[in-house]
Amino acid sequence: SIYEMFGNECCLSTGDVIKIIGFKINKLIASICENNEVSQSSAKVELPLDFPGLYKVVADQTPYISIEEITRKVSIGPTRFGHPCFYSPEDIKLANLTVKHGEQITFNSVEEVNGTMAVNCGVVRNNQSHSFTLPLSQEGKFYECEDDQIYTLKEIAEWKIPKCRNRIVKLSNTLHMWDSSNPLPENFDGCLILTPVYEVQAVMKFRKDIVHILSDLDVEVKDVTDCYDISSFLQPLSLEDVFERTSKEFPMVAEIMEGPSGSQKPYNLLHTGKEIIIYKKYQATRVLASEIRSDSPKRHFLIPMSYKGKFKRRPREFPTAYDLEIARSEKEQLHVVATKAFDSPHKELFTVSVGDQFLVQQCQTSEVLYEGRKKVIDVLACEQILSDTYKKVLLPMYMEGGFVEVIHDKKQYQLSEICKEFRLPFNVKVSVRDLSVEEDVLAAVPGLQFEEEITDSYLLISNTSSPVESWEIPVYRLNMLVHLLSRDVQTVVPPATKTTVEEISEEQYYMVRRYENQTLHPPPRPPKKPT
Repeated sequence: SIYEMFGNECCLSTGDVIKIIGFKINKLIASICENNEVSQSSAKVELPLDFPGLYKVVADQTPYISIEEITRKVSIGPTRFGHPCFYSPEDIKLANLTVKHGEQITFNSVEEVNGTMAVNCGVVRNNQSHSFTLPLSQEGKFYECEDDQIYTLKEIAEWKIPKCRNRIVKLSNTLHMWDSSNPLPENFDGCLILTPVYEVQAVMKFRKDIVHILSDLDVEVKDVTDCYDISSFLQPLSLEDVFERTSKEFPMVAEIMEGPSGSQKPYNLLHTGKEIIIYKKYQATRVLASEIRSDSPKRHFLIPMSYKGKFKRRPREFPTAYDLEIARSEKEQLHVVATKAFDSPHKELFTVSVGDQFLVQQCQTSEVLYEGRKKVIDVLACEQILSDTYKKVLLPMYMEGGFVEVIHDKKQYQLSEICKEFRLPFNVKVSVRDLSVEEDVLAAVPGLQFEEEITDSYLLISNTSSPVESWEIPVYRLNMLVHLLSRDVQTVVPPATKTTVEEISEEQYYMVRRYENQTLHPPPRPPKKPT
């Protein structure tokens, strides 16, 4: 049988032995959903996994009848996606704990406990986590819990579509302008039923790449697992697989079986068949930055702390007086100009006109007369700058106005200095480009907002043939498969490390912010008007 996939022709001959290493969703067939059913008026459309947009997963109404069925059909693993949540309509009585009906159970991992396969689970009560195991033999009805996270289609395909089931999703954010090439209706914001189309991933004895076989290929096969030495096949590893290896196993030599796409260095060097040295795994800090522009789409970047360019400050904009309070610092006084008028409902507080200038002082409370009654509210104490003097004024913290910062600081800053001396978000522009790289992508951007510092996972690699420099590659944003070679590493100490500014897509930007903010408490809301 001869077939073609991704432009490569592959021949499967009678007697060929194939090792199946996995299967994954190749594409999705989407139908518009109404009342949890396929709309009769909608046509089915094919969506590639990189189709833009962010989606919420709708909880499956069909229960699972045992823990074993869940482990067979639902992805449970060590990554942040691999912790699905279920609830039981009945109490589950265990030796040391009773799981109450309707209580959210998080499935963390599957492992052998005292000779029996079980799932490590957890419930949270009064902010305290309680761990327990459920054997695969545990029966009952288990329903999916509602999921308030957002996902890309690729993430849903990899982690959120159970085997032998469809998945309903709701569009959360399109992240792109609608055009005639979009298979979905204009301004569509409803639900879709996604039906997966699978491909089988395999390795063959005399090929060093991954063979992709469509699941509907008409070919007969026989299971010979029990009578064949499968150790003679290559073992493909993803970057996540490599990262999960112990630190003692590094450095290691690997050959790329499937390289990433992209013209940016070093991705353009990582092609199939290339041998690389993987020196170590580690966590590294990046500054997440976005282009300052009023229209969309904005460009987004992850900037390493080793970036050698310099920055000058740019004015920040503040929509409320509450934002001024958050932004003020002890290091310097915040000077702003009002860009929007505000008519105060209280004679004790200041009425703002466009063009008024203020020096922000501190937050305090003030007594105001409201509907004949005295009330204490939060206010922002400022000094209004007049032509020859200063006037103390009070602005209500709930004031929705508009302010723009006046910059007096002309100094040029390194990235590390900004992170140390100022509170993010912080607006800048590149004043001196990074001369250590051929092209500094940040230099062409008229303005940047540094949003937050993040920590991400990286592997340090170099070329085996000419290891003159090493590169950091992100573990979770690079699709690449390698197999390890049983060769000693000649150069244990890595050469000089080249870190690059990584431009990320809109979807990746939302994912980075989502994971970074999961452990943070949401910021307090601005005070409301007194009632």
